[in-house]
Amino acid sequence: MPLDPQLRPLVDAMAANPDAKAIQEQTPKEARDGYRALASMFGPVPDVAAVEDRTLPGPAREVPIRVYRPEGSGPFGVLVFYHGGGWMIGDLDTHDRECRLLCNGAGCLVVSVDYRLAPEHPFPAAVEDAFAALQWIGQNAADLGGDPRRIAVGGDSAGGNLSAVVALLARDEGGPALCYQLLVYPAVDARASDDYRSRVVNAEGPFLTTAAMENFTGNYLGSGADEASREDFRMSPLLAQSHRGLPPALVVTAEFDPLRDEGEAYARALEAAQVPVSLSRYDGMPHVFFQLSPILDAGKRLIDEASAALREAFGA
Repeated sequence: MPLDPQLRPLVDAMAANPDAKAIQEQTPKEARDGYRALASMFGPVPDVAAVEDRTLPGPAREVPIRVYRPEGSGPFGVLVFYHGGGWMIGDLDTHDRECRLLCNGAGCLVVSVDYRLAPEHPFPAAVEDAFAALQWIGQNAADLGGDPRRIAVGGDSAGGNLSAVVALLARDEGGPALCYQLLVYPAVDARASDDYRSRVVNAEGPFLTTAAMENFTGNYLGSGADEASREDFRMSPLLAQSHRGLPPALVVTAEFDPLRDEGEAYARALEAAQVPVSLSRYDGMPHVFFQLSPILDAGKRLIDEASAALREAFGA
């Protein structure tokens, strides 16, 4: 089907900007500022019962987190959330709206993790922060108002990558035990290959191009990276030796996203490993639509679908 007509005003407005530079032509600061501007253009965010900014101990520095609490009395199920942005852009503010929507929709505690970004902090810095945060949250969930027996991970794009990676690490390194993983158009195979048809037919986006993908990956891996780095399961969770024993998953893909086919390959890998998995492709949608729920019916449906899946996983 064609690109959803609800997207046309935004796509046209972006195309009409004569000063716009492709993300691979921007400095990290320019790219980060642009991403924050996109996230803030839709007005007020929904209220939740409480929001707290704090830090937790990380491998190289204190890791900032933002804790969202729903109405009601806990202990609540806990979603550990990792934002998207190609491991290079994005922060607690760029995904503030989505975390609030999931907190309210799933009735769960959401802990958003502000991991270190490339190129200043190349791979595996983001993984190290992401897993350290998950381990700390697992140990301290009760103090946050959460239930340590009901912890899920989730994120979009690079955050979906980190969610899949920490699920593998939690399985192999003694926990915490996870009950679910929410993978929204995850990047799961960093090999530079055109074997995925979506990388070819969706090479020019909108919102994410294959050139931008490779720029993000190159900045994350660093100048000295080789093919072995791309094949490391912490970079490419699709290439993990085994996917058995992982928590159930919802994998979301978008028709006009270069990442579509690798996300769907990951769903098939989970299914082959006998992991309960739901695959949900949103036709007419591009990358980033998870963050466009204020203007997209499909974005609202995704928030509803993810919230329902988390409520079921948490037994709420």
